[in-house]
Amino acid sequence: MSKIYDTLIIGGGPAGLSAALYASRSKMSTLVFEKARMGGQIVITADVANYPGSVCKEGAEHPTGPEIVARMVQQAEDFGAQRVMKEIKKVNLSDKIKTIETADGEIYQGKSIILATGAVPRKLGCIGEKEFTGKGVSYCATCDADFFTDFEVFVVGGGDSAVEEAIYLADFARKVTLVVRKPFFRCAKSIEEKALANPKIEVKYNTELLEVKGDGIAESAIFKNNVTGEEYEYFAPEEDGTFGIFMFVGFDANTNLFKDVITVDNSNFVITNDNMETNIPGVFAAGDLRVKSLRQVVTATADGAIAATIAYKYIKEEFEK
Repeated sequence: MSKIYDTLIIGGGPAGLSAALYASRSKMSTLVFEKARMGGQIVITADVANYPGSVCKEGAEHPTGPEIVARMVQQAEDFGAQRVMKEIKKVNLSDKIKTIETADGEIYQGKSIILATGAVPRKLGCIGEKEFTGKGVSYCATCDADFFTDFEVFVVGGGDSAVEEAIYLADFARKVTLVVRKPFFRCAKSIEEKALANPKIEVKYNTELLEVKGDGIAESAIFKNNVTGEEYEYFAPEEDGTFGIFMFVGFDANTNLFKDVITVDNSNFVITNDNMETNIPGVFAAGDLRVKSLRQVVTATADGAIAATIAYKYIKEEFEK
């Protein structure tokens, strides 16, 4: 606890790693805290084609999420950033010197903190969702698509993530049905056109998933047309015995650790200005936990770069007068 670091970064996803790179390159002593594995959501992405510079020559494979994360980690560490792979139990953001206490009782101090804890897939809340998670219900196509090779799957959601994952799943599943609550998609037109052109993808608009049923594994599901009110039950083909349901209905911010002291919106996403500054001096937020219009790797890394740059200026003004 004797050392006071220039910046403590909570979260090892693209936002946190970008912040670590920019901070360490500025000769700031930097610690990155991550409780599980580095990378955030991108680490479960098989094909990253929309991050600038990630597209390869025709015929070559795009880099995977884990490959990009490995490069980010190496870059940050090359400039001196350090990692602490521990769960954080408590933070004190109010004092001029910020403190972090890990689950094992270790305490770390910093002149600034960058919050980059990201967001997690939102639960739909239908009957049976929890019981059949991992037994038919999934939130990660990259993780579980292979389990449903030549099976039928449903994708719940109409945004970019849902439609992109439906396209990805079509490479594995016999048939993919997109279940869209509204009468239209909420994704980029180019993604929509690609999905609609795929012969293995069917779309059911104005439709909601009410319940997942089965004996140990998902065997049937009840859907409702929210215009006509009609309910109907889908049964897995007898030769399959089961099917997949992939949920992509948004994300919830990982802000429970500090939402009571940091200003957040009604959905608990952190409110910042354009400089990633929160309502507390010396505390910055970057990435998917922020209130923002687009949650992608490219915006997360930009946030991290800005947060670290402004944190550097903050330290110069507040601690080196």
